[in-house]
Amino acid sequence: MTTYGSDAQTMSFVAFIAVVTVTLLLCVMTGPDRDDLGEFYTGYRSLSPMQSGLAIAGDYISASTVLATIGVIALAGYDGLTLALSTVLSLVLMMFLLAEPLRNAGRFTMGDVLTRRAPGPAVRITASAVTLTALLPLVIFQLAGAGDLLAFVLGFDSDGFKTGSIICLGILMIAYAAIGGMKGTAFIQIVKTVVLLGAATAIAVLVLDRFDFSLPALLDAAAKGSGAGDAYLASGLQFDDGLDMISAQLTVVLGAAVLPHITMRMFTARSATAVRRSMSWAVSTVVVTCLLIAVIGFGAAAIVGHKGLVIADPQGKTSFLLVSQALLGKDPGTGESLLFTAVATAIFLTLLASVAGITLACANSLAHDLIAHGLRRKRLSHAAEMGVARSAAAVVGLGAIAVAAFVQHWNLQALVTLSFCVGASAVAPALVYSLFWRRYTRTGLLYTLIVGALAAIILMTGSNLVSGSPQSVFPGEDFNWFPYTTTGLVSVPLGFLAGWLGTVLSPEDAVAQQQRYEAVEPTILAGAAAPQ
Repeated sequence: MTTYGSDAQTMSFVAFIAVVTVTLLLCVMTGPDRDDLGEFYTGYRSLSPMQSGLAIAGDYISASTVLATIGVIALAGYDGLTLALSTVLSLVLMMFLLAEPLRNAGRFTMGDVLTRRAPGPAVRITASAVTLTALLPLVIFQLAGAGDLLAFVLGFDSDGFKTGSIICLGILMIAYAAIGGMKGTAFIQIVKTVVLLGAATAIAVLVLDRFDFSLPALLDAAAKGSGAGDAYLASGLQFDDGLDMISAQLTVVLGAAVLPHITMRMFTARSATAVRRSMSWAVSTVVVTCLLIAVIGFGAAAIVGHKGLVIADPQGKTSFLLVSQALLGKDPGTGESLLFTAVATAIFLTLLASVAGITLACANSLAHDLIAHGLRRKRLSHAAEMGVARSAAAVVGLGAIAVAAFVQHWNLQALVTLSFCVGASAVAPALVYSLFWRRYTRTGLLYTLIVGALAAIILMTGSNLVSGSPQSVFPGEDFNWFPYTTTGLVSVPLGFLAGWLGTVLSPEDAVAQQQRYEAVEPTILAGAAAPQ
């Protein structure tokens, strides 16, 4: 049970109720008011570049990114900071390499982008399967951790309360995705981004004020509080060797920004110019957020200390809350209680918005790629496809709730890592080849998606995140045969190699695919009007 004041807990509970009420009302007011696919999937591209950029940043800065990154920085120092910087670099690469072609080539989902070059139900079905493989682990991880976080904030420690929190949060995410559609969830992401930036800025300023705004003093205190001394500010606490760190950085840089719930935001931009401006807003917001996260993480190590962080949570996911408590004191006044409430509300909003956006991406892929264009030969009406999408949101959400409630006491860091690995190994190669390689064939595309995803899954089962360490999913077992924490060092080259090999082995398709690409190339790369 948290030791923070009961006034702060009461204020946090009231704030949570207010957030739920306001965000549900926001979804109802901004959601589609008729059966129109364009409105449900893209919000009719009605968001301004600033709004779209904040929504992209909100989807990108998930609860796992905020809480896990602060925890890793607090516990591992330099290694955690490099992961935060890799997260920023990933979005920068998306901005300069993929954002505009994605917007030009896509319509509603990743399957639309891939079938622009290689039409056919096999590509649609495979794209939907890879989307679910990449995103469902993220939903489960964030739902499973929601119970512990809410229990910590509100002062409850029973399993029943934690399970109830998972169920309630899951039902809310289904409602947001089904009612709000793209535009409704976008406004929730905008509100979440603003609240999170405000709360993180306040705590970061308090951390710096504690050390007279001296960064060297903060780092020295963090190294001392970590218990690792000078090793805290050098590589090695999180990763066993340099190759493991390279693998992790490669996975994050290539995988974080191409996950389908991020790429779908590109389709909501009004024009190529708008998507560039949106990405400028998104990158700026993410850079500022990651800098604040770094300060808060170092502050947690310096003020709370390694022992206090690990006792509360071995992975450090409560570091944000713990350092906020330490800064505001054990006997807070009204102002301190309000600030703690703002921090707790920011975390709660981050959880809500993250799972809602990911659920919507899964539902859209199931409805549009798998059912409407993959399994059916006759096109669904707009009303029918929207009904399928809303039903898919319920199916995805209920399944995630059931799994998250069952595994809530496990260490699920492997699930987040798996999502990034699938993004880097399957989605990134498929998008790069589809958007920029003229000879790329349907066979090559299928090879890329299937081999990249399977390689990430198979290699992950042998990593030390699954077994062989006290912090693994199965700490009592040891079938650890893969020596790295992430699979990127092996699975990313396999994904690119599989795409090249599949293309080389299908020369009969190469000429037709090149002709098809040359026909759509001006549209994809330059945004020219599509030929009539």
